[in-house]
Amino acid sequence: MEDIGQLIAGLENIVRHYGAFAVTPILAIEAIGAPVPGESLLIFASVLAGRGEMSLPALLIFAWVGSVIGDNLGFLIGRKLGRKTVLRYGAKVGLTNERFSKIEITYVRYGSATVLFARFFSILRQLNGIVAGILGTSWWRFVLFDAVGAALWVAVWVFLPAYFSEHLAFIVTLAHHKIVVVSFLIAVGLILVVAFFIRRMRETGGTARQ
Repeated sequence: MEDIGQLIAGLENIVRHYGAFAVTPILAIEAIGAPVPGESLLIFASVLAGRGEMSLPALLIFAWVGSVIGDNLGFLIGRKLGRKTVLRYGAKVGLTNERFSKIEITYVRYGSATVLFARFFSILRQLNGIVAGILGTSWWRFVLFDAVGAALWVAVWVFLPAYFSEHLAFIVTLAHHKIVVVSFLIAVGLILVVAFFIRRMRETGGTARQ
């Protein structure tokens, strides 16, 4: 934990010193399997942007470019080296045979949707391009869904922290109104329960039809 904290602190200093441009290589390195806390770093950068210490448009562009470049480098690595070679050295970055098999099942089950939403899941985010390349995914299809997915991921982790940091006083005030907070949590809970039952009914219906 101490090493991770030092790594995050070091990367934050780099971003603070070099600005949004530094986000590009860091996110690119993370996307090819390196254990780099890219998501935490993006949140830190978005807070700086919310305070006006960094250009928000520049952060969005450089973060998106770094994400797409890294994923495509990973795709190239997976396509050129193949599963056997990648797994031979993949243990150093957490890509064990067991982990790869789980990711492979996810790709087979959800197809292009996996590429689209991979960045929102820690393991898939680092190995998205590598696994897609190994599985022989069409490069054009991968680029399309990966670019859109990276844009969504960057937008979420840039706009939300920037918004919350800018409106922190309002959020703190709102938190004092316990009735509002409790009502909101109940509403969210009900939505999740309804969504769960709808999904179960669809799965049951699909099984029955088979």
